[in-house]
Amino acid sequence: MNFREIIDQWRKIFAVAAKPERDDFMTTLKLSLLGMTIVGGIAFVIRVVFYAFLFPQMAG
Repeated sequence: MNFREIIDQWRKIFAVAAKPERDDFMTTLKLSLLGMTIVGGIAFVIRVVFYAFLFPQMAG
């Protein structure tokens, strides 16, 4: 696949792609932030448990 074919494929993608409506964008943004918050919260709890119970001398 040469450079020209890659450029042509990208042009096709940009021609078909559409900007999402505000409601769709906000829903996706909220779900993404919620997911990151949940994963971060789980990681924080695991870290606290790890330092508090497994290595209490490192917590200080």
